[in-house]
Amino acid sequence: MITATINGQTITVPEGTTIYDAALDQLGIQIPTLCHTRGLNPVAVCRVCTVEVEKQRVLQAACIRPIENGMVIQTDSPRAVAARKTLVKLLMADHDAPCVRQQQSHDCELEVLAERFGLGAVPESPDGPQRTLAGMPRRVRETARPTTTEAGGLALPPSPYRDDSSPIIAVDHSACILCDRCVRACDDVRHNDVIGRWGKGYGAGIGFDMNLPMGRSSCVSCGECMISCPTGALTNKGFSTVQLAGVPTADEFDPAELVKLPVFEGISPAFLRRQKGAVVRRRYKKGDIICREGEFGTTAFYLLKGQVEVSITAPMAHLQNEQAHRGGLVNRMASLLRRGRRLDDESGRPRQTIPIDGPIDLDLDHPVDQMGPGELFGEMTCLNFYPRSATVRALEDCELLEMLRTVLEVFRKSRKFAAQLERNYRERSLKSHLRSTPLLAELSDEFIDYLRARVVLTRCAPGDVIFRQGDPADSFFLVRLGFVKVTQSHPGGELVRAYLGRGSYLGEIGLLEQAGLRTATCTALDHVELVRVSADDFKLMLERFPAVRAALSQVAQERVAADRAQVERLRTIPLTDFLNQGLYEAQSLLLIDLERCTRCDECVKACASAHDGVTRLIRDGLRFDKYLVATSCRHCRDPLCMIGCPVGSIGRGPSLEVVIKDWCIGCGLCASQCPYGNINMHPVEVLVEDAAHPGRKKAVQRNKATSCDLCTDLPSKDPSCVYACPHHAAQRVDPKEFFKESLGTPLPIIKG
Repeated sequence: MITATINGQTITVPEGTTIYDAALDQLGIQIPTLCHTRGLNPVAVCRVCTVEVEKQRVLQAACIRPIENGMVIQTDSPRAVAARKTLVKLLMADHDAPCVRQQQSHDCELEVLAERFGLGAVPESPDGPQRTLAGMPRRVRETARPTTTEAGGLALPPSPYRDDSSPIIAVDHSACILCDRCVRACDDVRHNDVIGRWGKGYGAGIGFDMNLPMGRSSCVSCGECMISCPTGALTNKGFSTVQLAGVPTADEFDPAELVKLPVFEGISPAFLRRQKGAVVRRRYKKGDIICREGEFGTTAFYLLKGQVEVSITAPMAHLQNEQAHRGGLVNRMASLLRRGRRLDDESGRPRQTIPIDGPIDLDLDHPVDQMGPGELFGEMTCLNFYPRSATVRALEDCELLEMLRTVLEVFRKSRKFAAQLERNYRERSLKSHLRSTPLLAELSDEFIDYLRARVVLTRCAPGDVIFRQGDPADSFFLVRLGFVKVTQSHPGGELVRAYLGRGSYLGEIGLLEQAGLRTATCTALDHVELVRVSADDFKLMLERFPAVRAALSQVAQERVAADRAQVERLRTIPLTDFLNQGLYEAQSLLLIDLERCTRCDECVKACASAHDGVTRLIRDGLRFDKYLVATSCRHCRDPLCMIGCPVGSIGRGPSLEVVIKDWCIGCGLCASQCPYGNINMHPVEVLVEDAAHPGRKKAVQRNKATSCDLCTDLPSKDPSCVYACPHHAAQRVDPKEFFKESLGTPLPIIKG
């Protein structure tokens, strides 16, 4: 802790605290700034936050200057105020005032600051705008400055005019003050890496990708840049004017009408005016499809009136046909095993549920449910641009609000809505959420009622650390929305244990261990909502339900044993060279000894026979020494394929193998994220309702993801490909163990 003086008042703050943060948090002093806002890394571009520090010749930028012990600071000295006024005057000289934002909501940060300093807009001549900077008339600059052509390209500077190519965001380069807030929002907050500075000197400006128009760039219209922009350079155009085929015409809400809705209570009317068009009302007739599973989207829905049906057709895609069952003994055995599991489920085991992007889960055996007024769905699609997890159909004439992410973010922060969301979850979803977790299915209705008033809904932003390895364990968590990354630190590096989605739980091992410490670090990958159960309530649950304690303890012991074994293996391996060659990520490599292989393809045939004619193996790939690293799932330690699955159909099996479950909806996200191309999409036949003939169904083709599951459903000890190889050339290995002897001298990898 260090001590300093600001405006004559002594404060004590942690070392590293900036002048800006200390003044605001300790004394409530708001130092003006344009390039900085909470949530973004400070860069001190605008210098409007300059303050005077005793015994220092140069004015200091408060947003980035850390406080030093004994420092004496004046935030509003005549010298600092004069410097700020000059800087704002220079920015206003090249700013179209009033800009779009100032016209709509009167909160352009630059123009508000100019009014505070008594600076108005530069007067216009009868011939039009003649604002100057360094004596150069604007009309001269506009003709001298080349504009972006259709082709875009590296050599072209950014256009100073409006860019209306994006259907969501309007770009006005003439209002840009080069504060870089949009750049940091796009790169550091959303990690989209679309926006950057372009050009030099007076020709500098913001650009998208390789200086393309925004609508032709890789921008995903998340709106983060729009929220961060302090002026009218980036504003919302409203998506109500963008009509898609089959989508009902939208009624754009008047902000005054929108504020009257109970769920928008407490939200700033100025914000809603600025976001005009970002929330619209759509009316659907009975039978209309609101959204379809597997499609990508950027909006969320709030149901005002009517009932909707939520369903997925994916489980039907895995019904086996008789011809496939006649294909071989392996298929017939797999069929019997599947039947056995179904009978077990009917005999009293908890039914498995499918997590979707909404307040309910769907029963695996009958994936259909309903939602009514007051329900919000599509949050993860809107916030993180995941595919739609289910098909939503209007059961009667319905009225919904459809909103962009900029409004959803504020909507979720509304106290009124947050209270309603938490109330709905406690009353309607908590029981099914707990019961859908197999290890917690034994909880009684009485105990669930006890938990209703005690659990806490917690929200985490992308990158937030929920808890760290080695921290004291004080809570048990259930994942309601989003994905959580679980990592462990080991000698030689960090191991990703899992990606946990909706319906998963975390934090139980630390509460069960005597040491009471966290054994892993859990981090929010995207916008995450967690149900927090306190340590006291968790211990009470274990006392009252011995079966739950036994199940959780067994899983915890297995995980701890696997962790210890992993540490012992890592201690014996020189990691550096092996990491550079890219094989360390694999838990299970399919290797083919090229000195033994006769290219008979029996491994590929066996794989296809075991999986209904669709092989999960391609006899091609990288070569390592005398081995071919076949194109087949490696069951990675950091399985990127698991991130973002909208229905949670891809996950870890008992031995940490990557398994794709029956209810895959075929969105293809996992296949696109696999860095090795080991997940493939193949068509399957499913039955869907025939719109032309109500009451009938027709067969259509849908895609589904396939990946090697190590034949865990089959009774054989080895996977089918390994079992069928007549020359013992194919083998599944742990690369760390298999290549332990040769890791000291790295072997070359070449394309096979």
